[in-house]
Order: sequence, then structure tokens, then C-alpha cells
Amino acid sequence: MKVALWGVDSRDGALLSKMKKTLDSLGIKSQVMASGNYVLASEVDMVIVTGGDRGILEYFHKVTAASAPVLGIYETDSTGFLAQLEVRDLESAAGRLKRGDYDVDEVFRLAVKVDGRDVDPVLNDVAVFPSKSATLMEHVLKIDGKGVWRDNSDGVIISTPTGSTAYTMSAGGPMVIQKSQVFLAVSVNSLDNTRRPLVMPNDVRVEVADITSRYHCEVVLDGGRRVRVRNMLECSKHAFPARLVRMAGDSSAASLLAKKVRLAEDMLKMPPSAKLILKTLEYEGALGQKDLSARTMLPERTIRLSLSHLIKGGYVKRKTSLRDARQRIYELKI
Repeated sequence: MKVALWGVDSRDGALLSKMKKTLDSLGIKSQVMASGNYVLASEVDMVIVTGGDRGILEYFHKVTAASAPVLGIYETDSTGFLAQLEVRDLESAAGRLKRGDYDVDEVFRLAVKVDGRDVDPVLNDVAVFPSKSATLMEHVLKIDGKGVWRDNSDGVIISTPTGSTAYTMSAGGPMVIQKSQVFLAVSVNSLDNTRRPLVMPNDVRVEVADITSRYHCEVVLDGGRRVRVRNMLECSKHAFPARLVRMAGDSSAASLLAKKVRLAEDMLKMPPSAKLILKTLEYEGALGQKDLSARTMLPERTIRLSLSHLIKGGYVKRKTSLRDARQRIYELKI
């Protein structure tokens, strides 16, 4: 068995070296995939990606061609929704990996163009919002070149089924079984209260055109990278799907949806600041207080109080960072 190892950034170097040593000692040939050298992704039996769910999303942004199945690794004992294995369990799981004792889910990605230019493909969703919050954006939604609606709203999200339980769900979209062959379009806080989420087959071309706002607008890829857009976003099914390794256990489509439903129900009882922190940790993975403050723009005192509430409620856990023992990081516990 041949395995490629990939990390989100240079800080993962020590962890990748440790994982390589473990795999090599167990008779699994492994090689660290250098940044930019993604040919290796199609030449191995499996790619192991660090960084949890965020690492998987970043990996599928970088790898635009065919890839071996991807196993996501967490650095702590969280479970996540895409990543499947905690790093300390890698040695005990090696035998199962060698025997092929796992499932592979194949889910499609979105190919994305901004003003006619190709950008990173996405696994979850692509959204368009004004660069300044609380500002309306006007747009026209088209399917295969035909107008469906003209809308004034806070923004619009185009999602895959994989992303239907992420940002799209928070904006009022439906939850969709991961292997469904559909796109979702969700208008965020539309002025037209009859505007409802739209489900369409994934063999169509979706356009968000004639985008206008008082401020410039941005395309947000999987909740991370932002690209300025002047007029049009185009989405279609990507030629190469994402192949995700599923270890036996609580990882079926129904189980993942059940976890999301429980989380959504619990969030209804939380203050807005706690909800924002919880969704940030879901999207970004484990973060320290300073990182949370930078991403949410909440005051540090509010961050501390919200984290205390979330830890007490059993939604978030506090850990010592493996990269810096002086730093405390926070992550989803559910």
C-alpha cells in the first residue's frame, strides 16, 4: 500500500514527519506530498490529510484533477463531519487501511468561474456577498442561461449536498443526503419573503449574474478564500469528484445528518455570539482565542464568555495545541 501525506501549511511539517515514521514502521509506504506536486495524488492508494475538515476542504481546492481516496486526520479526539480519524489512532487503524477495511464515498465538487476566470473548485459551497456586512446585493439567478429570479438580499449561496449541512443550513436551506445529484441555491435574507431555497439537478450551469451593491462584492469559497467579483459567478459540476474515506462507525449519511440536526436544535437556545463561534469552529477547525477574535470580530471578553458557555454545555472542548504547548485551542466536541 502506498500513501501520500498532505498538510495545510508548513506548520504541519512535524506532524507529517511523525505520521510518516509511524506508517513506515508498519509496512505502509508513505511520502509527503510537496506543495504544488499534486501528480502524486493519483499515483497512490490513499491520501492522508491533516487539519480535520478544514484540511480536507483546502486539499480539494488545490487538487483539481483525479485523486486517490482521502482520509482526514484530526489532531485531537474530535470526530468532525468529513475527517474520520484522530492522529493518535493512526497506528491502531493501519491494519484496517492495509486490508482495505473502509468505504469510499464519492461526492461531486463545484467548478467555479468568477467573471469568466477559473478559481478553486469547492466541496461545500460558494457564496456571493457584499464586502461590507448589512448591505444589500442585487443579482439575477440563471440556470443554463435562463433567468430564474432577480433578487435583493444579503447574498446568495450555491451549495453541494455535502455543503447543505454547513453554511446553507444556517441560511435556511434544506439538508440533503450527501450522494444526491443536485445543487442548491439559497438567497440569504431576501427582501422577497416568498423567495425559497431552490434545488436543481447537478448537470446544469448556474449563474449569479448582474451583481450590484453599494460596495464591491466577493465570492467566498468554502467559507475561506475570497475573490472579488464584478459581474458574474458561474458554477457547474466539476469533472473530478472528491473521494472520501469512511471508517466503519458513526459515519453514514443518516448519522451525519442526525449530528447536524442535534447541533441545529441546540443552537436555537444559544446567544448569537456563541452561535457565531460554534459555526466558526465548525468551518475553520480548532482555533485559539486570538484566531477566533480575528475571524468573528467579536470582543475578546465576549469570546471568553461564549467559550465558557459552550464548554459548560458540552459543545466545545479546550485542548493544548500540539504545535505550541503554551497555547490553548478550542474545537467542536459534538
